[in-house]
This record gives sequence, structure tokens and C-alpha cells, in this order.
Amino acid sequence: MVSQDRTQAAVSSPSSAKPGAGEPAPRRRADARRNVGALIEAARTVFATSGVDAPAKEITDLAGVGVGTLYRHFPQRSDLVKAVVESGIDAVADAGPALIAGHEPAEALISWIHLFTGLLATKRGLASALHSGDPAFSGLPGYFLERLGPALAALLDAAVADGAVRDDISAEDLLHAITQLCQPVPGRGPEHSQRVVAILLDGLRCGATQRPSAR
Repeated sequence: MVSQDRTQAAVSSPSSAKPGAGEPAPRRRADARRNVGALIEAARTVFATSGVDAPAKEITDLAGVGVGTLYRHFPQRSDLVKAVVESGIDAVADAGPALIAGHEPAEALISWIHLFTGLLATKRGLASALHSGDPAFSGLPGYFLERLGPALAALLDAAVADGAVRDDISAEDLLHAITQLCQPVPGRGPEHSQRVVAILLDGLRCGATQRPSAR
């Protein structure tokens, strides 16, 4: 069934269509983007409830597309897992500017860290896949730091400048600290991670140099 779907996907892929045939290219690209987004969101939900080995049809039914569409965009399950993880990282990274624009520096930093701990919680269900040694995941640690490091640095710098948190910790150190605190603990759920991260945040405030707000 899988091989048949993949064969069908290869035959019906955009690269096999003649130029000018069917719908215009911009329309095809927009449809493809919508399908990819729907598949990633569906996979995120299915992975959380049924695990990363859930049947492909469970994902495609939720996304509202065919199995051939899934394999056209994500030939291997590892491709889909990687896309789910990267999408989550992107969402947290992209939330930074809006938080800075709409909140006081300390509140923006704390809100972003809550989003980040939520991201780490979703990765628990993907842990077995991510630690499988599959080369498809080899670039994720670098992507993690590349996207989240600058986002946190901007939030942290703003909070330091406002005198809300101490100035002797880097964004990369804080990312690693929170990641370690969010490691699964037997018999404990995500709420345990949230509690210990809250203790870390209290520590960030200790030793902060209060400064007049620039606002």
C-alpha cells in the first residue's frame, strides 16, 4: 500500500507535469503549502495521542488529504517528524518580537519561556524517534540554537536593560538550563517541569540591577 502510494505520488508530483498543464504554478504552490501545513498540524496532534508510528491514514484523514499527498511531501516518516519539530521551533522563535512589542520586558521573557517549556513538553512524545540515530535529525540541534538563541537573546537583553533580571547569564546558557530542567522525570508530568522552571525564573530576578524604565 505504501509503495503504491509513493508510486502514485511520483506520477502526480508537480515535477512530472508539463509546463502550463493544469492549474497555474502559483496556485499549485499555494495548494502545496496549505497541504504541507495541514499535514504538519495533523501529525503534531496524532503524534501526541498515538505516537510517531501512528498509521499514515490517521494523519491524512485529520489533514483532509490523501496518503499520496503525504508521501509526496514527506517520503519518510523521519521527514515528517523533523518538519513537526522545526515547525514548533519556528513558532516559538517567531513569537519573540510580538511579545517584546506588546509586553513589559520581564513579562515578555516569562511568557516566551512558558512557550519554550511547552515546546519541550511536546518533544517528549518524539523522544524515541529523535534519539534513534536517524541522520534526518542530525541538523536539529543546530537549528534549535540558530532559531531560538537570537529570539531569547533579544528578550533577555530587554529584560536586563529594564533591570528585571540579572545580567550574568547568556541566552544559550538559559536555553540549555531550561532544556535540562524539562527532562522527563519518572512519574512526573509536564507540570513538574513548569514548576522547576518557575524556580529558575525566580533566581533570574535575584541580583537584578533595578534601573529606571525607558518607557
